[in-house]
Order: sequence, then C-alpha cells, then structure tokens
Amino acid sequence: MNDNSLESRFKATSNRTRFQKLLSERILITDGAIGTALEALKPTAKDFGGEAYYGCNEMLNIHAPHIVLAMHRAYLNVGADIIETNSFNGSPIVLAEYGLAHRARELARRSAELARQAVNNVDADGGD
Repeated sequence: MNDNSLESRFKATSNRTRFQKLLSERILITDGAIGTALEALKPTAKDFGGEAYYGCNEMLNIHAPHIVLAMHRAYLNVGADIIETNSFNGSPIVLAEYGLAHRARELARRSAELARQAVNNVDADGGD
C-alpha cells in the first residue's frame, strides 16, 4: 500500500531534510551486525516459533519481538543514529527455505514496526 497523502509526503520531506542537516553537522553512526547481535541474546526454538523456524531471525519479529527490541535498544543506547530492520534474509527466496515465502511482506512490515518502536521509545525516554 502506497501512501501518497500530503501528510505522508511532508513527513518524508522533513525526515530527509533532518537527515541531510545531521549529515552536514557530523558523522552518523549505524548499528552493527544484526544476526550476531540477535545470536548474543540466545533466542530459543520457541522464540523463533518452533524448531522448524530455528535460525530464521525474521520470525523473531513475530514470536519474540522483545528480543528484537532489546537488540535495537542496545545499539541505540551506545549511540547508533541509524538502525536497520531485522529483515536481512526476508526475501521470499530465502524465506522459502522455511516454507515462509508467502509471509515475506508481513515479516518485513513487522520488522520495520519494531525498528520504529525502538526509536520512538528512545525518543520518549529523552534520547536524541
């Protein structure tokens, strides 16, 4: 679904302007390796939604969002200005290995929602 409303376009323009302003002021820091960070949090088969999905990090977005949020929070707390979504292997081709190709869009959307939630939480807590 493509939102071309005036509000949506204004928000995109203001975000782009803010991003460009920040880039002109300083070097921006991105997060690190998502998969490695998630592994460090030691998710279980249950966190992935069952043994059949063990190792499919995108399923953590659905079954263990607290783990994904903890990973984002860790990067934001150490100063990351930019975070990625937990969707590295979220293409239908890769997800087909788990029988999940039909859920690619849902998993990508949830991944973006969690990244946005993490940023909003940091902003609400008085972060930059």
